Order: sequence, then C-alpha cells, then structure tokens
Amino acid sequence: MITRREFLVSASAAVLVGPATVRAEALNRQAAGSPASGPARGAFSLDDNRARFFCPGIREPIRIVMIADTHLFLDDERGEPYREFSARMARAYNRTTHVRTGGPTNPAASFEEALRIAREREADLIALAGDIFSFPSEAAIDWALQRLNASGLPYLYTAGNHDWHYEGMPGPLEDLHAHWTGRRLRPLYQGQDPLMGVRQVKGLRVVGIDNSTYGIQPEQLAFFRAQAATGMPLILLVHIPLYAPGRPVSFGCGHPEWGAASDKNAVLERRPPWPEAGHTAVTMAFHREVFNTPNLLGVLAGHIHRPSLDIVNGVPQVVAEANAEGGYVDVELLPRGS
Repeated sequence: MITRREFLVSASAAVLVGPATVRAEALNRQAAGSPASGPARGAFSLDDNRARFFCPGIREPIRIVMIADTHLFLDDERGEPYREFSARMARAYNRTTHVRTGGPTNPAASFEEALRIAREREADLIALAGDIFSFPSEAAIDWALQRLNASGLPYLYTAGNHDWHYEGMPGPLEDLHAHWTGRRLRPLYQGQDPLMGVRQVKGLRVVGIDNSTYGIQPEQLAFFRAQAATGMPLILLVHIPLYAPGRPVSFGCGHPEWGAASDKNAVLERRPPWPEAGHTAVTMAFHREVFNTPNLLGVLAGHIHRPSLDIVNGVPQVVAEANAEGGYVDVELLPRGS
C-alpha cells in the first residue's frame, strides 16, 4: 500500500515529498523565465487527491470539487440517427474499476458519488473539466443536468474533446464543435459563452476556457487577459492539460510537438488529423501568459485519465483521475497561515 505524504510548494521554490500515485516528477521545469509572483500567490500542497492552495489573496476558505472524464454513455431513441457516430464510445466505459475500492463501478455511479461528496463537504463550486459525456447524447446530458440541479451546488462546465464529438461525422472540427456545443451542451453553460466562462466564488475567480480542440481562439486569449487584469486570485479550468516540459503530446495545449506528425489517434477517433503547422501563435501566447500570470493560483485539467502534477514557473497544474473510475479532486483554497 502506498503511503500518502504531502508536499508544499512556494511560488519561488519547489520541494517534493510526494505520493507515488501522483506523478510529480516535474517541478519548476520552465525552460526560461523566473517564477511568477504576486499578492495572490502562496503555497500549494497535494495529498493524494486533495489539493490545497494557501493564498494571501484568499480571505475565507473555499472548496471546489473538480470532476473530469466521466464519459457518460446513456442514450435513448433520440440518439438512433447518430448510432454510426457514437458506437465506439458508447461501448468504451460501460464497466470500470473504482480507483479507491478496486471494485466494479460505472460512470453514472461515479458521477453521483462525486456529487454526493461535494454536497457532504459543502463545496462552493463543482468544476466540470470536460469529457463528462462520451458523445453529445441528449439522454446523458439531461441525466447529468438533473443531478447537477438537484445537488443545489453551483457549477462551471467546460467541454472536453469527446463531449461534442460524434466520431466520423463529416465537417471541420471547429464547425462540429460550434454546432454540438450550441445545440446539445448549451444548458450546461448557464447562459455563458461555450468557449469561455467565469464563476466568482467569494474572493476567487474560476475561469473556464474550452481548449477541447487543443487550441485557443483570439477571443479566449482576450478573455483570459481581462480576467487576469482584475488582479483577483484566479483558478484556470481546462480540459486538455497545458504543455509542461517533458510531457507527451496528450498535454497538448501549447505543446511544441503537437501537430500532424504526432497525431496517433486520428484514425481511431475518425476525425481530421491535427494541422501540419502545429499550434497557432495565439495558442502559444496563451500558454506563455498563463504561466506568467502572477495572480493565477493554479490550473485544473483532465483528459489524460491519470493523476499528474506539474509546476511550471511556480504555477501548479493538477490533472484529475478519470471520474469514470471514481476519480475527482478535492480543492481547498485557504488564507495563508491556515
């Protein structure tokens, strides 16, 4: 059995005594530049799936439960016209093994368990970091919305690459993304722009940016800059983890090797390959600015289905274990000195 041990990281240095269940081998691996600092930045700790930020800019405790990669596959007669596009992912996560108990589970049970834990801990926000659905099934979206609303807790949702993707459906990915986020996923955005949103929780802003196509649009970069300019403590919520040195292209937002040559899943997912030219200048600028924003406390992400931690330029990026297997991250923000 692996012993759970804790590590604390300040903005200017990183010290690790970490659990083997969380791959935290990369600390302050930014190739150039000094760690960002500012009035909101403090210390950080990770103990198993409990992440804590100790921040001088936070005046009272805040709790966030982050859920990613549930991969709900529920469907009904409304999905019949799309079966050829949903068939593979409808079978992908029907039965899973719970990461804590080792027993059998399934995505629906794991999602309800995470919501129950959020209620019990009186979470201030549920952060949904994408791939809550395996494809844009109306039945699954209705089911999740009913349970989110019944929880009585506020939530912020940003899409993952599967949430809006019917595999093999013709058309540019950007057009398909816009169509299905607007047609099926829109209720989850609660009136905010599907590409970007924010929830203010006490003295914190949680900023959701949809990077489910791996890239960033100019209006999203402008939105992030506007949120950073408030000077308030920020948490960034994305689906695709941002590139950290040494990580593979699954940490694809801002990865210098992301592009057609490194795309191994285009045929499997029945989609166009990633662009030959790689990332746009806007995406690379977003990556640089995120890790140089002094009031950004951390990044929360999903996508890779396994827990990981990277600290880039003093900014921790925590990736959640797949909720399909019972994973979630319990995030606490505490006044420094708590």
